[in-house]
Amino acid sequence: MQLTLWTYEGPPHVGAMRVATAMRGVHYVLHAPQGDTYADLLFTMIERRSTRPPVTYTTFQARDLGGDTADLVRTTVAAAYERYRPEALLVGESCTAELIQDQPGAMARGMDLPVPVIPLELPAYSRKENWGASETFYHLVRAMVASQVPAPGTEPPARDPGRRPSANLLGPSALGFRCRDDVPEIIRLLETLGIDVNVVAPEGASPSDLGRIPAADFNICLYPEVAYTACAWLKRAFGQPMTSTIPIGIGATRDFIAEVCALAGTDAEAALQDAAARLPWYSRSVDSTYLTGKRVFIFGDASHAVAAARIADEELGFTVVGLGTYSREFARELRQAAKHYGVEPLITDDYLEVESQVAALQPELVLGTQMERHVAKRLGIPCAVISAPVHVQDFPARYSPQMGFEGANVLFDTWVHPLMMGLEEHLLGMFREDFEFNDTAAPSHLDGESPPREALPETSKPAPAGDDGCDWTPEAESELRKIPFFVRGKARRNTERFAVESGIARITVETLYDAKAHFGR
Repeated sequence: MQLTLWTYEGPPHVGAMRVATAMRGVHYVLHAPQGDTYADLLFTMIERRSTRPPVTYTTFQARDLGGDTADLVRTTVAAAYERYRPEALLVGESCTAELIQDQPGAMARGMDLPVPVIPLELPAYSRKENWGASETFYHLVRAMVASQVPAPGTEPPARDPGRRPSANLLGPSALGFRCRDDVPEIIRLLETLGIDVNVVAPEGASPSDLGRIPAADFNICLYPEVAYTACAWLKRAFGQPMTSTIPIGIGATRDFIAEVCALAGTDAEAALQDAAARLPWYSRSVDSTYLTGKRVFIFGDASHAVAAARIADEELGFTVVGLGTYSREFARELRQAAKHYGVEPLITDDYLEVESQVAALQPELVLGTQMERHVAKRLGIPCAVISAPVHVQDFPARYSPQMGFEGANVLFDTWVHPLMMGLEEHLLGMFREDFEFNDTAAPSHLDGESPPREALPETSKPAPAGDDGCDWTPEAESELRKIPFFVRGKARRNTERFAVESGIARITVETLYDAKAHFGR
């Protein structure tokens, strides 16, 4: 176990809460001490849901450990059922309660409640949140369709020729990154393809809805971190095919359409011709040509990170210099993608290791999670958030999908604007000393009628010299400020390194340009 300030994923019982909170008619009894009730805030404060998670805690205290905590579990389970009357009851334990070994799931199952009781055995000290969500969803699906599983070797029934093909959208959950907007975007896309949506789960589904999953012709694994295990089991048990393409970006959305239409037996050509996305033209337009070759570092859950790398490379002309994930269960997929882009994969859940990698690579743009947003801000690098974990600002009130053609438009704005704002800030910094545009000059169009503005604080002044003993002349510092802020740190380090290697104690403007020529060879 490692003590840390930040973490990419919570313990697995938080993943179970994400599934329970996303669904209707499900209640989760969690054997946990009083302090573990903090998880409610993830949904009410960060995701801004209007209702509290459907979770009841046993909330044992230190004095309870000397008595019978198992009886506390039975009392809490009975009370939760009587109060909420759910269609299905999840029972599990937090990481702290796991040490007591009360086996709350087994106890609840032995209480003969009139609803399905799904015990969750989620090892908190070896697994994490996304795995917990995946296991919870898998066990819920399996419990709700168990009576429908055909005998081994049974061929799935053929679809009625008069019925439109249908699919299940599996994976969207509470606290998922832009799930709320991705789902309607994909539903609209499927409608244009002549494909009906049978069930969306876990988000918005009830246990009885899960029982209808086998009626669909195939499953769309929209978020593999949550749905892959369930989709793979449904394929084995019912012969239901599953998709493998995540429709994030223009190219992936086109591939998704082709894959879905092949499974449904429909024509994809019309939808591909009618694709309305501005990203391809914007990325080729004159005001975007300065983006070509920008060095980008990408980190997040595996699905979003791999998708982002493809968009950056193929659709925006960026150069991927770093690619990583905290999703160890999908490390193989990310390693394959990293090999394709010729970079070393970074598989870690230590944000300090990610920060070190960003500092070493000095990219011009970081695409990551909320943690990388803070890291990039500290290093003075533009950043856009592409993956959970996220904070409240990444659950916007506006419609902001990441998937489909409209999602591609959103991605273009989200990724490119930080670079454009960086250019704007650089230009403002360049002209700060100009006689007409400096901070104390009055607006020129008022012809001196307006009093001059008070000078703004200097925000672009370079940091003090490091421990290498190099001293910068005022003229050299002024020249350094003309370099765009998102590469200024690298220019400073390279210059100081050049000065140390050359035995120069005081850096002048000439030293700055000599270093530029040296490292530009």
